[in-house]
Amino acid sequence: MRQSHSAQLNQQGNEHFSRGFYTEAYQCYAKALEADRMSGDQRALVATLGNLGNICAVSGKRDQANVYYHEVLELQKILGDDRGISSTLANLGNVHVDAGEWERGRAYYLEALDMMELFTDDAAKAVLLSDLGLVAKESKEFEQALEYYSQSITLMRRVDNHAGQADVNKMMARMYLSWDRTDDAIACAQTSLAIAERIRDELRMGGAWYVLAGCHEALGHDEEAARFLHRVVRVDRKYGLPKLEENTKRLEALRQRLIKTRGESNKESEIPHE
Repeated sequence: MRQSHSAQLNQQGNEHFSRGFYTEAYQCYAKALEADRMSGDQRALVATLGNLGNICAVSGKRDQANVYYHEVLELQKILGDDRGISSTLANLGNVHVDAGEWERGRAYYLEALDMMELFTDDAAKAVLLSDLGLVAKESKEFEQALEYYSQSITLMRRVDNHAGQADVNKMMARMYLSWDRTDDAIACAQTSLAIAERIRDELRMGGAWYVLAGCHEALGHDEEAARFLHRVVRVDRKYGLPKLEENTKRLEALRQRLIKTRGESNKESEIPHE
């Protein structure tokens, strides 16, 4: 079957989106929206508005993302799309969580979780539970966060999502660090790292190293922290990540502190350098 003009534009937009060309992606989605408004095709409109919501969310245009997602939600209710409604509610939760509006985000996540009682999607539920874990962690509700994360990992294992398991273990490590349970944080970060190494995901390895650096710094193990952070900076530089400058400065501060603590400048060579 030949693709509609809207579908072609959305596909082009998705390709731009995947490469990080957000302006070009937005332009494609906006043209698709014009076509969908003219055709009156509600299902096509849902897809296009959802893509516009996503592009606005990642571009920091949260108010506009909210507008698009709410229009999607109303259309999905008309169409009786329970799975779609749950996904859009989760997206609305993400918008508020990204803005630090934890309670509003939680409300949307819980509504999305309730909708999941109407269908089975363990992969999506696993992600949603990890989102709820993050909200609980940021709200200092550590026992609740642990419960959500544990349920999420169980489902991640069920659907064989190794990358997701690495992510949730890293999230648990951050939770334990905030909870002043540093040994547990290190254990979870090491589990995350082991999974990332097994699937050869260097970006996730960098995320685990970053948490391990924080754990060892919290324990006063500055040399171990510097060694892990050195690896993080190497990944930042390789992939052009936004925290390169910040992490480089932090690494240099650790090096200077180690030199000062030892009182011997010739010991500096034991600390990794770029």
